[in-house]
Amino acid sequence: MLQPRKTKFRKQQKGRMKGLANRGHLLSNGQFGIKSLDSSFVTARQIEAARIAATRYMKREGTLWIKIFPDKPITKKPLEVRMGKGKGAVEYWAAVVKPGRIMFELGGIPEPVAKEALRLAAQKLPVRTKYVVARDFSAE
Repeated sequence: MLQPRKTKFRKQQKGRMKGLANRGHLLSNGQFGIKSLDSSFVTARQIEAARIAATRYMKREGTLWIKIFPDKPITKKPLEVRMGKGKGAVEYWAAVVKPGRIMFELGGIPEPVAKEALRLAAQKLPVRTKYVVARDFSAE
């Protein structure tokens, strides 16, 4: 059973990431995937970096599915600006990832290639991950 990690500080006004992932915790498209073990915001840049790392190693063979989408705007006020005067501009977009969430899936390639591609992708992400294989997968 995955347990969420406790953090020292609470993010203000950005929502709490309590509990495990309710949806997206099973492989749906591919035979291999990486599952989150922590909760965190994953930025659009980090998702893109992981995608590039995986597809480059796969040499564009097989199929890669990205199962998370950065739909949360993270705002920030400019440096040295006084309090008040409304909310800051959008700094970046992030996806909320909870423990148990499948982030990337791969299919149509041999298992050793998929494992290495997903390992390279996981290095680009700010959460601890676990390599998962579909239950109905059989290596021929």
